[in-house]
Amino acid sequence: MIVVVSQAWTKDGDAAEEHAQAYIALSGEFGRFFRDHPGYRGRRLVRGVEDRTHFTHLRYFETVADYEECTQHPEYQAHLLAMYEHLKPYESYPREYLEVVLDEPGNA
Repeated sequence: MIVVVSQAWTKDGDAAEEHAQAYIALSGEFGRFFRDHPGYRGRRLVRGVEDRTHFTHLRYFETVADYEECTQHPEYQAHLLAMYEHLKPYESYPREYLEVVLDEPGNA
């Protein structure tokens, strides 16, 4: 199994929490690209405790190819752009592919 990890920082300032909540909502909707796809095993969105603008998105798939196939959905890029409206601008939105090497039952 692999995990696709991406980092995001929502806009700060007076509307920081509004941007964070919009990003969370759009991230929830983002799941529609994955849920019924073969090879999809789940996902998590976690938020920084100290930096409330920092989010890490974890998407679990059997293979990198399974994940990349989802990204080819015709509406995928448009949905990403909607999410980016709530993020601090930075040069790229990188993601990293990691292999799950230990998965203990009972983990939250």
